[in-house]
Amino acid sequence: MSAVFSDPFVPVARIDGRAADAAALAPLAFAGHAHFTAMQVRDGGVRGLDLHLRRLREASLALYGRALSDEIVLDRLRDALQRSPRDLSLTATVFLPAGEFTAADDGAGPSLLVRTAPPSNGPRGPLALAAVEHERMLPQFKHVGESAKTYHLRRAVAQGFDDAAFLDRAGRFSEATIWNLAFWDGEAVVWPQAAMLVGTTQGIVRRQLERQGVAQRERALTPADLPALKGAAVMNSWTPGVAVRRIGESELPPAPKFLRALHAAFAAEPAQAP
Repeated sequence: MSAVFSDPFVPVARIDGRAADAAALAPLAFAGHAHFTAMQVRDGGVRGLDLHLRRLREASLALYGRALSDEIVLDRLRDALQRSPRDLSLTATVFLPAGEFTAADDGAGPSLLVRTAPPSNGPRGPLALAAVEHERMLPQFKHVGESAKTYHLRRAVAQGFDDAAFLDRAGRFSEATIWNLAFWDGEAVVWPQAAMLVGTTQGIVRRQLERQGVAQRERALTPADLPALKGAAVMNSWTPGVAVRRIGESELPPAPKFLRALHAAFAAEPAQAP
């Protein structure tokens, strides 16, 4: 039976099933050759657990040539969750002990850092996003060491925006700093067509919208297309949809039907205990 936890929230940090002390965490302080997935746990369950596992597996195979088994990852997640409240934020980071800035590879298997934090539901919105040109390195992976995200976020806030949306070199919207973008044309959910990270929440929403018969389209979108659209939102592990009221100089109308569809799709996904 799980223990009863009370405030304040006490975070957990475990590396390969062992307590992560300062000595174990120090080499990770400047480690950039690592990747991760972030999730919200509610009542001990996670939506889209299969997507999180696939993300970690595929990124490890691409970056390291080998991956932890799903069974090991699940065991490490359970190890952290049994020491924590039922509602929390959880980040699982995979790295090689050999670190970065070296061509040497001793063949050791990847390690997994699991850490917890208080639960989050994200900002209320609606948000105003600056439109900036930026292409992430290896955009298909959720990796660490991306200082450009914080740089563009802070520049956007200094300019009176809440966050930033990215345009690729062809002028197409891809994603935002820590968000996926979604748009509404009045009839269908429109997903930007560009190189980007496919988020786990985005994956959940897309498959549930399909099951519910909600129309979806992929389309290359530029700032010139915004005035014709009927709404926009951002989503990540915090939330399936926060309204966006402006991107760059283009105002976007409220779209409550669109937001309800995103949230209903996410809610239709069963939560699963690791």
